[in-house]
Amino acid sequence: MTVTQLSTFVLVARLGSVGAAARALGVSESAVSQALTALRTHYSDPLIRRTGGGMRLTPAGARLLPVASQMITLSADAEAAVRAARGAPDELRVVATSTLAEFVLPSLVEAFADRSGHRAETSFGVAAGHEIRVLVENRLADVALGPYLGADHGGELVSEPLFRTQLVVVIGARSPRPPGPPPQWSWLVDSSGTDPDADSGRLLRRLKVAEGHVWVFPNQAATWAAAAEGAGVAPALAHLVSPRIRRDELRVLETPATPSDATWHATVLRADHRSPATDAFLHFLHTPAATRIMRAPGAGVPPSRFRPPVHVTLWGA
Repeated sequence: MTVTQLSTFVLVARLGSVGAAARALGVSESAVSQALTALRTHYSDPLIRRTGGGMRLTPAGARLLPVASQMITLSADAEAAVRAARGAPDELRVVATSTLAEFVLPSLVEAFADRSGHRAETSFGVAAGHEIRVLVENRLADVALGPYLGADHGGELVSEPLFRTQLVVVIGARSPRPPGPPPQWSWLVDSSGTDPDADSGRLLRRLKVAEGHVWVFPNQAATWAAAAEGAGVAPALAHLVSPRIRRDELRVLETPATPSDATWHATVLRADHRSPATDAFLHFLHTPAATRIMRAPGAGVPPSRFRPPVHVTLWGA
């Protein structure tokens, strides 16, 4: 039995599928399946079974889950203690929803490394709202940027507001208003449109847009480009899309649900479970320098600098 296997089991149990666990860890589904199979062999129990509605814990799996979560936490504490004793830099793993990861997160991490003077090995990645909650709760990520996640979890999570903006809907600058009510329009979204915790996902639910009227693109910039060409309408955060509006590529289209307020939050564990690097990054996020980046993000970093939220070395634990 290894920490890797326990971490895999906890993520599959909490997220409800092998695929979701693989995405959260940034590994293949086969790697998740192999780790889960090894743990099942060790305990001589299936632990989790597939059902028509997803995954269901066996009685043994239900008893193992809280113990496995505690063991992962203790492993994270042990890792931090050894790193500190060796004088190694702290580890800082930041995860964010897709829009923040696309526009803001790379610049924030880069600025933190340049200005804070705090030695930290930093990695960052993308996850949906329910996935980042599980990553932070189980010590597989240190900071989550995105929706508010601090409620109804026994005080384990702390969500602090960082930046307030507005959610709007945009359309090509020269495109006519689509016919019919909003649920009948063609909606262009990135992955956040399929995330029930993200601003775009909540907007589509409020407007009762059916799946057949939603088109998913690789990223937010691609949705705006398609909207500018007349392919449909796209949700957008006002301050991020404003340069395209000023260039007369897009215009704001009012709907019964927009403009609406939107707030980015930073979510971390409570103070007694946080590392010095996490506290330093959380402090940086409230500085004027960080606010300027969130208001007007830079170009980010090259793809070669982008790493998943969980270091690959986890799989050798």
